[in-house]
Amino acid sequence: MKTVTLSRRTLLKGTAAVGAGLVIGFQVSGRRALTQEPGVFAPNQWLRIDRDGQVTIINSVPEMGQGTSTSMPMIVADELDVDLSRVKVEQAPANPKLYANPVTGSQSYGGSRGIRDHLPTWRKAGAAAREMLRKAAADEWGVPVDEVDTEPGTVIHRPSGRKLLYGQLVDRAQKLPVPQNPTLKTPDRFRYIGKEFARMDLPAKTDGQAIYGYDVRVPGMLIASIERPPVVAGAKVKSFDASAAKQVKGVKEVVQVSNGVAVVATSTWAAFKGRKALKIEWDEGPLATVSSTQISQEYATLVTQPGLPAKKVGDAEQALGAGGGKVLEAVYEVPFLEHACMEPMNCTAQVTGGGVTVWVPTQNPGGTQATAARLAGVPPEQVTVHTTLLGGGFGRRGEQDFVIDAVETAKAVGAPVKIVWTREDDLQHSFYRPATYNHVRTRLDAQGRPAAWAHRIVGPGILSWKGRLKPGAVDATAVAGAADLPYDIPNLLVEWKEKDFGVPLGFWRSVGSSQNCFVTESFIDEMAHAAGKDPFEYRRALLGKAARHKTVLEVAAQRANWGAPLPAGRARGIAVAFSYGSYAAHVAEVSVAPDGQVRVHRFVCAIDCGIAVNPDQVRAQMEGGAIYALTAALHGQITLDRGRVQQSNFHDYPMLRIGEAPVVETHIVDSGEAPGGLGEPGVPTIAPAVTNAIFALTGKRIRRLPIRADELKRA
Repeated sequence: MKTVTLSRRTLLKGTAAVGAGLVIGFQVSGRRALTQEPGVFAPNQWLRIDRDGQVTIINSVPEMGQGTSTSMPMIVADELDVDLSRVKVEQAPANPKLYANPVTGSQSYGGSRGIRDHLPTWRKAGAAAREMLRKAAADEWGVPVDEVDTEPGTVIHRPSGRKLLYGQLVDRAQKLPVPQNPTLKTPDRFRYIGKEFARMDLPAKTDGQAIYGYDVRVPGMLIASIERPPVVAGAKVKSFDASAAKQVKGVKEVVQVSNGVAVVATSTWAAFKGRKALKIEWDEGPLATVSSTQISQEYATLVTQPGLPAKKVGDAEQALGAGGGKVLEAVYEVPFLEHACMEPMNCTAQVTGGGVTVWVPTQNPGGTQATAARLAGVPPEQVTVHTTLLGGGFGRRGEQDFVIDAVETAKAVGAPVKIVWTREDDLQHSFYRPATYNHVRTRLDAQGRPAAWAHRIVGPGILSWKGRLKPGAVDATAVAGAADLPYDIPNLLVEWKEKDFGVPLGFWRSVGSSQNCFVTESFIDEMAHAAGKDPFEYRRALLGKAARHKTVLEVAAQRANWGAPLPAGRARGIAVAFSYGSYAAHVAEVSVAPDGQVRVHRFVCAIDCGIAVNPDQVRAQMEGGAIYALTAALHGQITLDRGRVQQSNFHDYPMLRIGEAPVVETHIVDSGEAPGGLGEPGVPTIAPAVTNAIFALTGKRIRRLPIRADELKRA
């Protein structure tokens, strides 16, 4: 592949210019079309057109409910100039050479990177194909290409009115060079980008045709369930007795694998029943004594010690000690959280002499291919990965543990095997959002503005835990949402004090911003109260250098009628944050019952995600993010005792119910900037907006999540 440079802003406006780096994902050797298959025009890996005019678009981003399987074809079809009704979508195979993210270079997806990383590449892919079709028609008619234009699915010669369908031009177009810098449409010519379109995957999901990982059926397939150690991590099998398990009807084999002991059977029920009959002696390992109480106590001790500076402006410690003004300090705690995807982890694998085939709901097709190749001892090219629909991802399905389960078991028994996890497996053997302990201090000047801010974060880092961090470096996942504080504060210090107890860590929707924005936006609210200022106006006055933050804050406040009277027993709270390329603000309308139960009646959201490819999907993501984050704020916590996760299912790790769900009103701010993310930016501001509203209503400040009703009961 060849790398060129293009300005993202200019690219959005439709003209090529020098600027930010972009990998031209559709360049091929000799600058010819991707395939020379007769009757198929495939100028790049993203699309192909056959002689019937059928357009097939290849979606490289796994569909986990975020809507990429609709937005991606909208983008390509807009530049290609084809009607969406003539488009079908296929999920890309695992092939990092062709389908790697053009920004990260890996075929792994998280961080709300679908549209924001791929928009320029996808637009160029469609535009290149359109130029080739125009040139093919011009050659057919013997006219200058400047006289040739397109209408959906058709090339037209403007002076004469002659037309050729795309399908009629595939053979001639296939022989042409692929343009590397095609002219893009200007926004005024968009048919799809920026317009609202229904999800293309909804009909199949509605009538049951959609295939998720749990739906996979392979001839000769067996089902396996793995008995895992009681502690969350670090334990090993000492010995096991499978004699009773093998007596269960349908059980075929019992094999030890990396993550425990797999019972392989002809049905799910038989696998589960055989698993219960296993007798295993465990070496419980180093985490067998770890508890949540111990973790919190050690965090509280460590917060008195300096950490690694993540952001330093001026001299915060000196300014905090200066005379005059109010000095405020507070401690905030957030718990471990699990993703709780509606579809538990699963994977189907078949290992043969010719290679490996994997069917899996994964956010990481490239990693899955590499993992399977390593375990089977074959080159990656001999591993085929079929990425199914994902019943929720949230970062959890970027991990490889369930892939390891399936490939190891299938290799051991010599048959295709589907590994199925229970809800208990999911909650008790996951990769958790870190629990952290935060000490925040500020000094307000005579006008109530912050003269200094110091924030020390104690806890583990995801990158550090995964071995991806150099010693002495600050883990960006631990300080996101804290080190990038947008407010005008002359003296700022953000520190990270690492403490890792060995609990498995993973990326949870909006990662560090999900916890740190709760801390920072709650403490800003405390500062506003101490200064005697309105929380909205206080923030607004401190955002002089953060125009996009300020705009979404103002829009959310205006649309929520900030300051206007509410029904008795209700109050509003507000929060604003940047994450994953987008800016979001939320206003929450909240009531608290006499028994302390919190009810959120309404969220008003303002989101600046740059260009909004499908506004309907922007709103859907803000609604989904709000529900996900509110679930965590009201109910979410993973606790440990003797190394064991105490939660096991939805009775003690509850999800938000329909009756608890608020109205979510979303307002999209069109900044004209490059696209930002959507899956994660709707999460960080939810918890602080709610807890700030609780304070406005009750005078009680929530500094520990989840929100506890017993702390809000009225006597």
